[in-house]
Amino acid sequence: MKKSFLWTTVLALASAALFAGCCCAGHHGAAAISETPFGTDSSGAPITLYTLRSAGGAQATICNYGGLMTSLKVPDRNGNLGDVVLGYDQLSGYLKSSPYFGALIGRFGNRIALGKFTLDGKEYTLATNDPPNTLHGGWKGFDKVVWHARPFQSPAGAALELTYVSKDGEEGYPGNLTVKAVYTLADDNSLRLEFTATTDQDTVVNLTDHSYFNLAGQGDILNHTVMIPADKFTPTDRTAIPTGELKPVAGTPFDFRTPTTIGARIGVADEQLVFGRGYDHNWVINKPLGEMGLMARVSEPTTGRVLEIYSTEPGLQFYSGNFLDGTITGKGGWTYQHRNAFVMEPQHFPDSPNQAGFPSVVLHPGETYHNTILYKFSVQN
Repeated sequence: MKKSFLWTTVLALASAALFAGCCCAGHHGAAAISETPFGTDSSGAPITLYTLRSAGGAQATICNYGGLMTSLKVPDRNGNLGDVVLGYDQLSGYLKSSPYFGALIGRFGNRIALGKFTLDGKEYTLATNDPPNTLHGGWKGFDKVVWHARPFQSPAGAALELTYVSKDGEEGYPGNLTVKAVYTLADDNSLRLEFTATTDQDTVVNLTDHSYFNLAGQGDILNHTVMIPADKFTPTDRTAIPTGELKPVAGTPFDFRTPTTIGARIGVADEQLVFGRGYDHNWVINKPLGEMGLMARVSEPTTGRVLEIYSTEPGLQFYSGNFLDGTITGKGGWTYQHRNAFVMEPQHFPDSPNQAGFPSVVLHPGETYHNTILYKFSVQN
C-alpha cells in the first residue's frame, strides 16, 4: 500500500510539473499554449505571456498587457526559426517607453486632427499626445491596459482571447465599448487576429495591430520587397493628417503595385516623403469595403521569408521605421536603428471622424465592429 501510494504521489507531482504554467499543451509537433509570468504593471497587476505554438513550428507570444505581440517566430527557407518582430525582453521596457511595439491599438488607431471630432452634434475632445493631434487612442490607449486573457484550443489551432471594457469617457471617447481580440496560430504558420467591439452609445472605433516587422530578424529593412495592391493613397499635411484627397499612386514613390524594395525610392525628394520622413501613409486598398482581401506582400531575400497581409479593412498604414533612432535597446541587446523595421496596419483611414468622404468609423448600439487581420507566412527560394 505504501509503495502504491508513493508511486501515485510521484505521478501526481510529475503531472503537476508538466502542466504548471501551461494551459493547453499538446504533444511535440501539435498545437500548444504555454504561460509565463512577465512581472507586474505599475498598479501591481500580474502580467502574463502566452505563447501559441503551431504544428508547423511557428510561435507567437502575446501579452495580456496591451495585447502586445512580444515575439513571432517563423521558419526561414532552411527551416530555422527566427523572431521577426521588434520589442523588449522585459516588461519594464514596454512600461517605460515604447513606440507601440506589437501593440493592440484602440480605441482609434492612427491620428485624429487636433484631438477633436463631432458626433451626433456633440464635439469630443481627446488627448493631443502627438501634438497637435491625438494618436493611437491617447495617453492610455488599449496598448497600455491589462486585458482579461483566456487561452484555448480552437479547431484552427492554439488561440488566445483578450477582452476589455473601455468605459464611457475613457480618453475622451463616448460609450462603454466592449472589445474582444482573438489570436489564432494555425498549422500552416498563419496568425489570425480577429477584433470585434460593441457599444451602448454612438462612438468611433478603429482597432489594429502595430507590430514592427523585420523578416531578416536583424539589420535594416530597405532590401525588403513590397507589393501593395492600391491605386490610391491619402496624402497628408505636415502633421500627418490626411488632406481628404485620394491621390493616384501612379508616377509617385507610393506606387507599390509592382513589387519594389522599400529602399528604392524612399530617399526621393517628394513632399510626402519629406513630411513623413519616409513612408508613413495610408494606402487605399483595391477591394470592396468590408471584404477580406490582400493588403500587402513583403519578401526578404536573405532568409526567403514571405509575409502576406490580409484584412477586411479599407486602408493600410505603411510605416518604414522612420523614428527609430538608436535610442532603444530591444530584444537580445539589439539597438534599434533608423529603418530597422516596418509596420503595416490594416485599418480605416486616419482622421476618418473628421473626413466625410472617408469610409465611416461610427459604431452604433446593436452593431458589431469587425476587423480581421491575417498574417500568412511562407518561404521562397
